[in-house]
Amino acid sequence: MIEEIRINDLGVISEATLPLGPGFTVVTGETGAGKTMVVTALGMLLGNRADAGAVRHGAKQAVAEASLRLPAQSVVIQRAEEAGALVEEDDDVAELIIARFLSAAGRSRAAVGGRSAPVGLLAELGHDLVAVHGQSDQLRLTSASAQRGALDNFAGEPARLARDEYAETYGRYRQVQSERAELLAASRERLREAESLQLALEEIDAVDPQSGEDETLKASAAKLANVEALRTAAATAHAALTGSDYAEERGASALIEEAKQQLQSVQDDDAELVTLSRRLEELGYIINDVATEISSYETSLDSEGPEELAALEARRADLGRLIRKYAPTIDDVLVWADEARKRLDELQDDSGRLEALEAEEQELRDRLHGLAERLSECRQDAAAELDRRVTGELAALAMPDARFVTEVTDLEDFGPHGSNEIRMLLQPHTGSAPRPLGKGASGGELSRVMLAIEVVLAEVDPVPTFVFDEVDAGVGGKAAVEIGKRLAMLARHVQVIVVTHLPQVAAFADRHIRVIKNAGAAAEATGGVTASDVVALEDAERVRELARMLAGQEESDTAQAHAEELLHNAQQAVSAWA
Repeated sequence: MIEEIRINDLGVISEATLPLGPGFTVVTGETGAGKTMVVTALGMLLGNRADAGAVRHGAKQAVAEASLRLPAQSVVIQRAEEAGALVEEDDDVAELIIARFLSAAGRSRAAVGGRSAPVGLLAELGHDLVAVHGQSDQLRLTSASAQRGALDNFAGEPARLARDEYAETYGRYRQVQSERAELLAASRERLREAESLQLALEEIDAVDPQSGEDETLKASAAKLANVEALRTAAATAHAALTGSDYAEERGASALIEEAKQQLQSVQDDDAELVTLSRRLEELGYIINDVATEISSYETSLDSEGPEELAALEARRADLGRLIRKYAPTIDDVLVWADEARKRLDELQDDSGRLEALEAEEQELRDRLHGLAERLSECRQDAAAELDRRVTGELAALAMPDARFVTEVTDLEDFGPHGSNEIRMLLQPHTGSAPRPLGKGASGGELSRVMLAIEVVLAEVDPVPTFVFDEVDAGVGGKAAVEIGKRLAMLARHVQVIVVTHLPQVAAFADRHIRVIKNAGAAAEATGGVTASDVVALEDAERVRELARMLAGQEESDTAQAHAEELLHNAQQAVSAWA
């Protein structure tokens, strides 16, 4: 709710503070005193367009500021915190300050929680904070979505359950539709992709590469390309170790054997030579082993010819073609092939996936039809009850011939909110056709229509604060008393602020604020510019204000007695509801 509104240099109000609170607050004053500026200030705080002409003459800017007190988990507080506002919280209750500044040059800016903010943020917050009903400004329940939401809330728990289940099913239905449409639209492209992958895999499978094969063949090719040099080196090394069969040259093996025998022949004379001869014997074994391995290596070279090199180079060419097409190495080619096989399986499974999606779509559509019918029945029943109760309220508000009508029309197909179109209509007079809200009644009548609706919806579809600007226009007497009663009834659930000129309405308020025009000497003190003050009235002052509103004679004993009677009757009526 709004705890307090502060106004500076707006219209005829130079500086004022409106202490508000829960329940019913009424704002009164003489014509031209500046009551409308209270509503204008609220409009500024709700992000409405602001006219520079509203800035007080001679002032640089007009300022409207409000202190809000709301549940910490409310949508308004959460959105303000998302925008960076500073919010004070205490025991799940949050306090927030919002402000709007309008310069004399027409420039406008806003602040939320002490931080600069776009004016549009005020409009966002105001949508969930205040509902304004004025002579030319009926902000609530004018859109189709707001009317549908209000009816669904009025319909209660059965409608909520049906609506939630429908919304979940509809979301999945749209997801399946989208996936199926995507598969169908891309089927030709996916077919081309499958054919391309199939050809690539056939080419890779025909070569049948093995992991690391490219590096192995590279080493083998280098060996075969230099076979003669390798053979010569092996033969020379072998001859050096064993000696030549075609010459008297002795090899390393023979020389070591001779050295061993020389040491063994004299080792009995020196024990140290025994160790050295043994080491020469071991060296001889090693050289013979190496010579044998070199001989085997040389023999293997003799069995490999140019034809083997040609076959190896052909294999390398096949592998190189795969590397150029698919990946930097054969191992990477094998990884690419594995991924390609998985993708090909996915693409070839499209037909089965399409059939499954088509079956699921039909199943979901059948379920949606059933849920839509259930939701429609809830809405039809709720609409009949809402029409009955609102029409009854209209009769008490001096509109006995008016009839409220909620149309629940079946659509050809279902949408995100069911298969109904919801329209709230007003038949202002017997014999006239029901017309959309706002088109079938005057401003005053429309305010009373909205009051009747809000009274009925108050328990199920409230906003924190309602503002009514001259909701009682064009009525008086008993009808005015009924309006006052219903505003008090509404105030049992939400905060209600009413600008009125009828004492029968003002008598039902929990608090009374008067806007007083300063003229004469007071105007001279402000440079000849008329100014207004805002005063919260105590009991005695309230009686005088009601007397003024009744007879224009606040000092009249008769008028004051009548005012006291109005207050007493109103208080008795309110006490009876408690």
